Amino acid sequence: MKISVIIPMYNEELIVEDTVRSLDEALLRDFGAGEYEMIFVSDGSKDSCQAKAEAMIGAYPQLTVLGYTPNRGKGYAVRTGMMAAKGDFVLFTDCDLAYGTDVIARFYKAFTEGDRDIYIGSRTLDKSGYEGYTFLRKVMSKVYIKYLNLVAGFSHSDSQCGIKGFSQKAAKTVFAECECNRFAFDLEALLYAKDLGFTVGEIAVKIINHRESTVRPIHDAIEMTREVSRIKKRRREKKKAAKN
Repeated sequence: MKISVIIPMYNEELIVEDTVRSLDEALLRDFGAGEYEMIFVSDGSKDSCQAKAEAMIGAYPQLTVLGYTPNRGKGYAVRTGMMAAKGDFVLFTDCDLAYGTDVIARFYKAFTEGDRDIYIGSRTLDKSGYEGYTFLRKVMSKVYIKYLNLVAGFSHSDSQCGIKGFSQKAAKTVFAECECNRFAFDLEALLYAKDLGFTVGEIAVKIINHRESTVRPIHDAIEMTREVSRIKKRRREKKKAAKN
């Protein structure tokens, strides 16, 4: 199987059916029947999104729906999907398909024609990456990313972009190490990827479907700092254990 697409979701009953249809149409067009799977993971949703997705399985044989309670965070949902995925390339994106569907084929092409184990979206590689952002949200996002680069020692341009793809080996190996369930799960995965010797490439993307941001700058920065401290501690402990 060429590709697995992971969709974490929390209370997405208003859009989940349209997302299944749009995603399946794009994947069938670009990869062909039997060459893809869609894994929707309900992160303890309190609405009917899981039930609505499950009701579509009969019409969409490439669709798998997973779920659990209580809510644990997007990182846990992505990790659940990654560990269940069977594709040679495993990509996650948001339920609103914020970066569109055409971008998925671009990621897969980069993977098959390039020499990287992981490809991450970046809004900073092209001037169109922040189209549609308000000035304040654009500034906040860029400052936030630079802050993470500083405190975590992250070397790429956009750790928080919501679309990333991994080779099957990288997906299973990296996410088996991860423990972050919320704010820093993307960053944690990429830092462990570095520790484990996986290579990372970047692909320019832009948000096509904008939704109101739920980011709380001060609160989230504080929580992210705490998460990064915990990640650093776990990385030190793992490296120490590996030497012994």
